[in-house]
Amino acid sequence: MTEAKRDNNQIPTMTGVLNTDGTTITLIKANPTTHEMLVNDNTTGSDFGSDDAKRDNNNTPILLATSSSDGATPVPLYVDTNGNFLIKST
Repeated sequence: MTEAKRDNNQIPTMTGVLNTDGTTITLIKANPTTHEMLVNDNTTGSDFGSDDAKRDNNNTPILLATSSSDGATPVPLYVDTNGNFLIKST
C-alpha cells in the first residue's frame, strides 16, 4: 500500500485512489522543477461506490472533494498509475 510522504513538519503529501479500482491509494505527483501538479485532463474514473476516505497504513486519509451535483456529498479524488490527478476542465 502506498503511504503519504511527509515533510519535516509531518505534513502529508496529497493522495487519491487509483482510477481503475477506486481503492488503491496512489500518490499525486508534481514536477519538482516547476512545482506544477501533474494532471490528466478530460479523463475520469468510474464511480466505485465508496464515498469514504481510504486511509494508508499510517492512518492518513486520501483527499476528498465535494460533489458538484449537490455540494455536500464527499467524492474521493482519482489518480492514474502515473500519479496524474484526474481533472475535467470543461
